[in-house]
Amino acid sequence: MLEKVTIDTFAGHKGSSFRMVAAPNLALEVTLAQVTALGDSGARQAFSLEFLAPLGGPIFPQSIYRFESEALGAFDLFAVPLGPKGGAFRYEVIFT
Repeated sequence: MLEKVTIDTFAGHKGSSFRMVAAPNLALEVTLAQVTALGDSGARQAFSLEFLAPLGGPIFPQSIYRFESEALGAFDLFAVPLGPKGGAFRYEVIFT
């Protein structure tokens, strides 16, 4: 499924809520804050997603997490913590 994902898959969902699941009883509610084109990677248009989580909650290390969305379904993505900014904690996912 992920091989068919494009920037357009997420562009219309900016501002939407996702559930970032680390374990059956450990998840964060995150918001898709940015969808950014990164250029042509050869296989497809590369792009990044930036998700925001509330400060004060758990901070997940870089790893593969299950992302769940009512609109898009569930899929596994490799997310990297970027740190706090503007009152939220940021995570980044890159598609190449």
